[in-house]
Amino acid sequence: MLSTITDEKARQLESQIEAIKEAIAERVGRQRFRIWFTNTTRLSLVDGCLKIGVPNTFVAGWIESHFASQIAQAVKAVVGRNVGITFVIDNELSGQHRRTNFASGPRPPAETVAEAKPARQDKLKLSLETFVVGASNELAFNAAKAVIKERHTPFNPLFIHGGYGVGKTHLLQGICNAVAQRRPKANWTYLSAEDFANRFLLALKTKKLDVFRRQMRQMDLLAIDDIHFFASKPSTQEEFLHTFNTIDLAGKQIVMVSDAAPKMIGQLSEKLVNRFVSGMVVKINMPDYSTRCRICRQYAESTGAKIGDGVIKYIAENLRTNVRELQGAILKVIAFSSLQNSRINLAAAKKVLAEHIARTDPIVHISDIESSVASFFGLTPAALHSSKKNRTVSLARHLSMYLARKHTKMSSPEIGRFMGNKNHATVLLACKRIEQKIRDNSDLHWDGPAGNRISKAGKILAELEKSISE
Repeated sequence: MLSTITDEKARQLESQIEAIKEAIAERVGRQRFRIWFTNTTRLSLVDGCLKIGVPNTFVAGWIESHFASQIAQAVKAVVGRNVGITFVIDNELSGQHRRTNFASGPRPPAETVAEAKPARQDKLKLSLETFVVGASNELAFNAAKAVIKERHTPFNPLFIHGGYGVGKTHLLQGICNAVAQRRPKANWTYLSAEDFANRFLLALKTKKLDVFRRQMRQMDLLAIDDIHFFASKPSTQEEFLHTFNTIDLAGKQIVMVSDAAPKMIGQLSEKLVNRFVSGMVVKINMPDYSTRCRICRQYAESTGAKIGDGVIKYIAENLRTNVRELQGAILKVIAFSSLQNSRINLAAAKKVLAEHIARTDPIVHISDIESSVASFFGLTPAALHSSKKNRTVSLARHLSMYLARKHTKMSSPEIGRFMGNKNHATVLLACKRIEQKIRDNSDLHWDGPAGNRISKAGKILAELEKSISE
């Protein structure tokens, strides 16, 4: 009987630990959980305290400084109360050198894969079969097909850039899946720039750089998402440059996606920029009306819902920003129809989406703002994204941030990322400075082609707002 009770208690504890892991993953994100927790930590509940076994003090410090609050929230959600959290060095974790399967997603840290060889991932979520091709993305799609078809293409690297939600990640994952299907023996990996940076940092701290480099540089296809994350990270940029050169010299393929073109990414080394533009740089624009219609139809069909052309056209006409907004509108209409047990007609769609459309369709876009500001001050948009801090560039950048906050619904972090990966605090400070100058109608000084210029803040603001509204 005692044995049965003990076994039941052990099962309950094991169940709680699994629930805690799931709760942590939800809070920190699946990718970060795979990197910093899977195969790198051992969780146990002892005397009402969560004990986290780690391989070394570096991992303990990183997890504690970056994820402590999320872990505490996760544990409380599962056990129903606040519990203490402690870190201990686990000898089994610190000494493990086992082969690790990367198939389920981004690779775990170098500490856990000391003997691992380059491995192929399982099929990713998005494929080219579901990618809707239109005038806005046709060139990028054709370049992707060339990369898939040929082992050695002139499009190396292939650098795809565009705004939020226009299909960059979809195309990148589609390339990986197609290469895996066409060349089953190819070694390839898909990971975010943040994942690359985190793994490089951990390899550096745990003296496993040779392992990390061997894994990265033996790829037939290296696909990196959100490459703009490397901005202002010189050590990671230097490491990626060597990885890039090794793969390129071996005649292997590199594909990257970013929110901005290489020369528009602030604080990116000139060496990297030159390497990025040495291949094919292609932009994906916002989808046009006909493409938006096809995206809506395809997404509706994937859910099994029947939506008439009238509703499809209404959504495509009124939502012009990105694919995710279109999908969100479709889902909202379907959910309303399901809850009301009614047909999806145009009248209902207009009623349901009125607030959604008003919220998501900005008066102006940040690209309009930066173009107007750059032209006014005789600069290029690239200068606003750069790390330059001279008087003219700084003033133009601050005005762009202020106008973006005023005329778009973008958050400070979103504006900062668009403006060359600037910190959100930088955006807030810039807005406060411009607000003060406008209140005081201060004189603003800058250097123009003909020398020093001076004008009142209110006058400059009025001219810029007139320009972006035209």
